[in-house]
Amino acid sequence: MSGENRTYGKPHSIDSSERIQLTGIFNVRKGKMQLPVNRWTRRQVILCGTCLIVSSVKDNHSGKMHVLPLIGGKVEEVKKHQHCLAFSSSGPQSQTYYVCFDNFTEYLRWLRQASKVASQRISCVDLSCSSLEYLPTNLFYSQDLTHLNVKQNFLKLEPGPSRSLCDLQRFSKLKSLNLSNNYLGEFPLAICNIFTLTELYMSGNNLRAIPTSVGEMRNLQTFLLDGNSLHSLPPELSNLQQLNYLGLSFNDFIDIPVVFQNLTSVEKLCMAGNCLDTLNLQILSRMSHIRHVDLRFNCIKRVVMEEMDFLRHVTHLDLRDNRLSELDATVFGNLEVLHCERNQLFSLKASGYILKALYASSNELLLVDVYPVPNYLAFIDLSRNQLENLPEWVCECRRLEVLDISHNFICELPARLFYNGVLRKLLAGHNQLRRLPERLERTLIEVLDIQHNQLSELPSNLFLKAESLRCLNASANKLEMLPSASLSEETNSVLQELYLSSNDLTDKYVPVLTGHLHLKVLHMAYNHLQTFQASKMAKLEELEEIDVSGNNLKALPTTIINCKHMHTVIAHSNCIEVFPEVMQLQEVKCIDLSCNELSEIILPESLPPKLQELDLTGNPRLVLDHKSLELLNNIQCFKIDQTSTTFSVGDASGAPAVWSHGYTEASGVKNKLCVAALSANNFCDNREALYGVFDGDGNVDVPYLLQCTMSDVLAEELQKSKNEEDYMTHTFLVMQRKLGTAGQKLGGSAVLCHIKHDSVDASGCFTLTSANVGKCQAVICRDGKPVPLSRVYTVSCSEEIQRLKEHKAIITEDGKVNGVTDCTRILGYTFLHPSVIPRPFVQSLTLTPQDEFFILGSKGLWDSISYEEAIEAIRNVPDALAAAKKLCTLAQSYGCNDSISVVVVQLNVTEGCFCCCCEMNGVPPPSPGIFPSSVNVAIKDRPVDTLGMPSSSSGMASEISSEISTSEMSSEVGSTASDEPLQVNMNESNSAFPTEQRCMLHPVSLSNSFQRQLSSATFSSAFSDNGLDSEDEEPIEGVFINGSRVEVEVDIHCSKTKEKSPQDVPPEACDEGIVISANEEDSMDKTLLIKVQCDSDCNGNIQKKIDYATIGTLGKRRGNGSVAPAEKSHNLIEVATDAPLKKAGGYFAAPAQPDPDDQLIIPPELEEEVKEIMKQHQEQQQQQKHQYQADQLPDCYDTSL
Repeated sequence: MSGENRTYGKPHSIDSSERIQLTGIFNVRKGKMQLPVNRWTRRQVILCGTCLIVSSVKDNHSGKMHVLPLIGGKVEEVKKHQHCLAFSSSGPQSQTYYVCFDNFTEYLRWLRQASKVASQRISCVDLSCSSLEYLPTNLFYSQDLTHLNVKQNFLKLEPGPSRSLCDLQRFSKLKSLNLSNNYLGEFPLAICNIFTLTELYMSGNNLRAIPTSVGEMRNLQTFLLDGNSLHSLPPELSNLQQLNYLGLSFNDFIDIPVVFQNLTSVEKLCMAGNCLDTLNLQILSRMSHIRHVDLRFNCIKRVVMEEMDFLRHVTHLDLRDNRLSELDATVFGNLEVLHCERNQLFSLKASGYILKALYASSNELLLVDVYPVPNYLAFIDLSRNQLENLPEWVCECRRLEVLDISHNFICELPARLFYNGVLRKLLAGHNQLRRLPERLERTLIEVLDIQHNQLSELPSNLFLKAESLRCLNASANKLEMLPSASLSEETNSVLQELYLSSNDLTDKYVPVLTGHLHLKVLHMAYNHLQTFQASKMAKLEELEEIDVSGNNLKALPTTIINCKHMHTVIAHSNCIEVFPEVMQLQEVKCIDLSCNELSEIILPESLPPKLQELDLTGNPRLVLDHKSLELLNNIQCFKIDQTSTTFSVGDASGAPAVWSHGYTEASGVKNKLCVAALSANNFCDNREALYGVFDGDGNVDVPYLLQCTMSDVLAEELQKSKNEEDYMTHTFLVMQRKLGTAGQKLGGSAVLCHIKHDSVDASGCFTLTSANVGKCQAVICRDGKPVPLSRVYTVSCSEEIQRLKEHKAIITEDGKVNGVTDCTRILGYTFLHPSVIPRPFVQSLTLTPQDEFFILGSKGLWDSISYEEAIEAIRNVPDALAAAKKLCTLAQSYGCNDSISVVVVQLNVTEGCFCCCCEMNGVPPPSPGIFPSSVNVAIKDRPVDTLGMPSSSSGMASEISSEISTSEMSSEVGSTASDEPLQVNMNESNSAFPTEQRCMLHPVSLSNSFQRQLSSATFSSAFSDNGLDSEDEEPIEGVFINGSRVEVEVDIHCSKTKEKSPQDVPPEACDEGIVISANEEDSMDKTLLIKVQCDSDCNGNIQKKIDYATIGTLGKRRGNGSVAPAEKSHNLIEVATDAPLKKAGGYFAAPAQPDPDDQLIIPPELEEEVKEIMKQHQEQQQQQKHQYQADQLPDCYDTSL
């Protein structure tokens, strides 16, 4: 290793293989050779970096390690012993280790390598982020130090037990010193005596003044004082004539310091984040050496010129995030780059002599005037303003390459704009364009974005003249036709990406696509396509991604197999009845055929090797055999509907559910799913619901941790407080702590929506509480109009920028706090505290009949779609899943390249629907349908057709009717529970009180029926969700573990039942219980216990306890990061999944799994007998009418969480 730029003083990990040079087990002795107390012992010896490491125990890498720094030390031969070396450290407290090697080869190798290390001298020391209060003593052993980095510590000025900052002047060769973020409070005077310094970093130290002696450091070239509390500079600073960079951003200056006039080597005025309210150009005119002026995040309201001449020395002017209402920058005659984004400008004037880039987005501009015509202007950004016409001078710019005029009110584009010979990228989306120029001349445009306009047609010769066009986005228009790509069969089109979603195109214009032979991405979702001709698809051989969702297609062309490079096929929300030939595509990764009319699929013997996701949800007629399920279960993310075997009370009474949801996720262009979703239709006491969306903004870990843990944290906080803002705020704060090490340098956005009913007032209504941090947001549709439920806090918010200034945070030129994130309220990023905090925005509202649905979305969704458009797009979509799919597809068609997660929750709130009707004979109001039906058990070692199961649509409640796999069992033990609504069978033959009308909030207490809740883990990879603090968590209430037997006990009862006289109970009804275990040979003989207990109280009343596994509230996480929602899991015979594994590099421990040998197995020869016993037991119980007294029943419904 090189002898220069050496790092010293930081501990090195033994596992850092790249730093380990030599290692072995040898005889080692410490101390002087003459002392008899020191004996030779075999120890692990490692030469790592610049240190010799000796273990305290043989072959131990994890115990105590003795570290001996070798730099400046000695490596000597010991002649008294064969093949022996003495390793000594430098300094007055040096230590010596003797090592005897086994042979001469080892001895020679260690001698040569260690001698090189010992002969080196320290030049660079990095002790940043080491929690130092004082400088370590061994730092001063070498006087050759040139670079010292001790930022992000807790260094103190006063002398202490070790060396202090006053001793730094001992380093006579020190050139660079970094003391940033130590919160010193005062400037260390001893530093001024280090005359060799060329770089000094003092940012983030709460400095209020700079000493006059700083002028003695005449060699100083770089001086950073950002993030302090300075309001003035000493005149002596002008002595630093070699100073070429002085950072004063985010201090308390109210004017430009006069000392800048004498610092003639400084070319950049860095004063962002100060308190300037007026820009006085008279002061700037005296600083002829200043080229770059950075005044971002001040409070500038006006620019004072006072009859100024041209300021020809300023070439870059940055006035972003101020309070300017108008700006006349014509005085800057040689201005090359002008930044004035996010002001309040309605008028902008600038000089165009040598202007090269103009950034003026997010203002209220009505007038933009650049004079003279800028012949060097290459980039213009005028997006998000109030422009109604394109300025005339824009068409005259001869070197203009990129023009962004999106999000304005422009109605027409002049034809001259397209004649520009160098214009490469034109972004004109979100305007009011009704047409483009009819006849175009030859243009070199490569990217044309005209989405969200009112275009009914494109120019007839667009593809003929735009020979360089690679990407065209014309989504969200009114297109009814497409222009031809050529006048003959030969074509010169180089078009690669074509986005035409949300238009009025029909099958007639599908043949036009064949003129674009190099097409790779085709989006034609939500048009009026009924067929896609096979012959036309066959010609698009280079196609890689196709999205034809939301049409009326009944099939995909079989010639899709000609597209050898196809990796994404999205065709949801159609009428497809036949499974396409997509399984023949060897490069395919994602297939989405949800919300269609598939009834069966034909699979090849082996799946495509790269297939990662297959979505078949929303196909109610689809039936898969065991072999197909076993094959598809190997896919990393396989989604399919659960086939229902029961029906809810709401269905029985003809009343719909109060809420239902659908969700979808999509990975970005990097194929990393950095989002996650949470859905719990029945949360806590079953009269609540919880939904969430999480976005890691590039990282996968944080969304996964939030998804697996946040619902449990919220459930705990609900027990402590009933105030919405309190329990939501505490949930986010506790979650910040639970992120642990993952949240130190990673972060994530989150939005939670909690529906809660007043547990005291039965006639009360539901309350929706939303909380969010970051850029995940929620919006509710109330009477057809959006009502925002969230707020995004960024560095552009006035109250947040004020808070950041108080904490002396530094916002870099890319608009991010310390260059990390532009969100000031977000989970994680604890190293940015207190600048970045996890405190959420909380809002509560009472649900009314006018509330139709609400949407939760990640950053990718809301960056592409506005609240208004999202509401309008799905308001008439009856299915929540299809609605979520549509939003995701539209966002991708509009150009979103990030990961997207969308949850749509449909509401059906009616007047007085939550009033208790137990005492009246009216029809029960609608409810989510949350109470159980009958026992459903499956014996898994028999074929399906031998069980004689009833049809899934019949609503029969048989004792042996549906399948429960041990994979579901293992999921529940891991705290991953389904939120599938438990449902009550209201048939008179099964009801405990067949003639009594009950409300949804106080249902009939059924003495002989319950429904086991299916898990969401079906077809999920084996991840454990038992939380970050799994080792310290208490056992889940209601779960009893004895060896490997796991029993979950749940009481289901009603507190509002009318008083009835008790009936005599036969002895058979008071049995201790029936334990039934399903034998699964294909699932490693894992078994599932369902225990039904009947206990008799002192009054002879029967209380039944049902043991079934329904733990937690989370959807099961898949291998690629997606969630398998409970309502979309499978009620099919399947092979149980493996036990949950620990996530690689993750934060969870796998839960204990049941041992199959300890459980009761029903032999095959006794199956019929067991079934007969269960049948007789059920018949006996149905013959008895058990009556309960209301005052002996609790007033809540307990389910294990």
